[in-house]
Amino acid sequence: MSDLIEIVDSLENRISKLIHKHDLLKQQNADLRDKIKDLKADSELQIDQLKQWEEKFSALKNANAMLGSDEYKRETKLKINALIREIDVCIAQLSE
Repeated sequence: MSDLIEIVDSLENRISKLIHKHDLLKQQNADLRDKIKDLKADSELQIDQLKQWEEKFSALKNANAMLGSDEYKRETKLKINALIREIDVCIAQLSE
């Protein structure tokens, strides 16, 4: 009979340890999910900032080209020509 009691006590102890470990893992999982959510938000913020910097850089390149910088002059001329073609297409569509 005492063997049976020892077995039951051992099982209760193991079950208790498993439940405790399960609770710890659930908490770690929740913490990791929160961390993932925070990292995604940070990533989106950095992507937005990168886009803003790219736009500012593009505007600065265009300004340098207009000021006579030979480095970006050709690129700016091509961009202006593309914009003119788009405007011509819009005017043609409005004329129809």
